Amino acid sequence: MTHVIIVYYSLYGHIHAMAQAVAEGVREVPGCSADLRRVPETLPADVLGKMGATAFQERFLREVQLVSLDELPAADAIIFGTPTRYGNMCGQMRQFFDSTGGLWAAGALIGKVGSAFTSSATQHGGQESTILSLYITLLHHGMILAGLPYSFEGQMRLDEITGCSPYGASTIAGNGPALRFPSANELDGARYQGRYVAGIARKLTGYSP
Repeated sequence: MTHVIIVYYSLYGHIHAMAQAVAEGVREVPGCSADLRRVPETLPADVLGKMGATAFQERFLREVQLVSLDELPAADAIIFGTPTRYGNMCGQMRQFFDSTGGLWAAGALIGKVGSAFTSSATQHGGQESTILSLYITLLHHGMILAGLPYSFEGQMRLDEITGCSPYGASTIAGNGPALRFPSANELDGARYQGRYVAGIARKLTGYSP
């Protein structure tokens, strides 16, 4: 099997929903499997409560296993999901990447396919810069980058407000918990990206049915 790991952080569930769609897309490709993993939370419980995120976080912690650095070298592709924070990845994802120095030193991720998806509160809240900033780290790890090609025509829609760009799938979350969850088009973009990344990884691993 060609194995894809989706590593992400989600505060209110927007990125979680996108990650599930990415995994669905991966699993549509013959010979490919997908696992969801979350990065560690760094905010204290009282802060999460004040942000209205406690209910989702408690369920999220039960549903999704914490990522282990040891499992990443065994993956053929890794797709990262992070909400946007001031045009950059969230602190939780940054801290996770800062813990991967041993993998970098060993060259453990060189040649693996890397990709990313995101969310932001507003249409122009830094979705593209967030994904690009994340890709800098993946390039330092020697990963092969894959975005969301224009063959996913949903990113060119003008009849509705929507996320997604050639850099990766994305959703517009709005302000506050559960104000706007991913649209059908945004979830389609996430599935497409999952299929696209899995297809590339399958070719690189020499899969044959």
